[in-house]
Amino acid sequence: MVRALRIAVLTMLVAAGAAAAAGPARADTAEGCAYPRVCFYLTYVSFVNSFPTAAFQDKTSYFQQLGSRSYGSYAVYNTRNDDGARLRFDSGPNECLRPNSWLVIGSSGRKVNGIQIVDSPNC
Repeated sequence: MVRALRIAVLTMLVAAGAAAAAGPARADTAEGCAYPRVCFYLTYVSFVNSFPTAAFQDKTSYFQQLGSRSYGSYAVYNTRNDDGARLRFDSGPNECLRPNSWLVIGSSGRKVNGIQIVDSPNC
């Protein structure tokens, strides 16, 4: 009886430890981009392999300049649930990347050079 009780307690402790070690699930992570980020995929290869090369997450009142791992990216993904991201390009109009959406720029010739995350889904 005592042995059965020890086994039951040990089993509960092991199960509790395994659950604690697993950590919380990340339901809002997609395409390698963790919430609440806007991720850049510099090349087609990084895009199809879900491997972001850069990410931004701060809301600002200005455009943040992109660095070498994001400037001219092939694609951009916004994991945020309520905030839009304004994308600035070397030429042509800015674009609004709505929450939980993609912009595939591809080989259009346009180069994204700035980002502003705003407190509005419609930018």
